[in-house]
Amino acid sequence: MERKMSLERAVEAFAGFMVLLSVVLTYFVHPGFVWLTVFVGVNLFQQAFTGFCPAAIVLRKACGFKPCAQLSTR
Repeated sequence: MERKMSLERAVEAFAGFMVLLSVVLTYFVHPGFVWLTVFVGVNLFQQAFTGFCPAAIVLRKACGFKPCAQLSTR
């Protein structure tokens, strides 16, 4: 049985990756990369209230991810 990743899970995975990446960059490259973590957090916060997520738009159009409702549940 093939399981496909939904758009929502892809956004969560991408956000988690970006937070971890920004922590690594902050530690090893420059402290200013902490602002990447802030940016990701602010985007997640505003998405919870508005439903607008730029990462979801990119992942849907560029990578072909579909929302949970559109995935078949055979």
